[in-house]
Amino acid sequence: MKKASFLLTAVALLSLVSCAGYRPGVSKPKQLAAVTKLAVPTFKNETLQPRLEVLVTNAVIKQLQIAGAYKIVPVGEADAVLHGVIEDITSRQYRAQRNNTIKTSQLLVGLILKYEVKGVNGEVLLHGEPRAVSTLILDPNFQVTRQQALADAASRLSETLSIEITEGW
Repeated sequence: MKKASFLLTAVALLSLVSCAGYRPGVSKPKQLAAVTKLAVPTFKNETLQPRLEVLVTNAVIKQLQIAGAYKIVPVGEADAVLHGVIEDITSRQYRAQRNNTIKTSQLLVGLILKYEVKGVNGEVLLHGEPRAVSTLILDPNFQVTRQQALADAASRLSETLSIEITEGW
């Protein structure tokens, strides 16, 4: 009888301390701990690339929904609003052709975004400037490959931004 009670006591104590400090779910930044509903209006586009703001905004919303830390709602229902400005598209040579170093065979395309998460009263809760890059191999249809690279860079940018907003790093 003593062995059984000793065993039950030991199991009870071990079960209490085995998960000490662990909390399931997302670990939000402390500035956004009270935020459960987030609005994401269409970002502002300061580049000359048409419709880039919709591409980046949709990628960010999709990534935030995958993360599951916030419910995406209209501005009127939100606890905080994510504002973003696409500041620049960078483009540079990544690789050149073997026999002609001036002729590009692969480009490195990047996006720079500035964002602010503002509370209902207008205070800035969180801000940052994530960047993302994508490479593309040039083919005869340059416009299509560049658009695909921008879509990939937008996806990578949304992953970086989602991690900053949902996990704080």
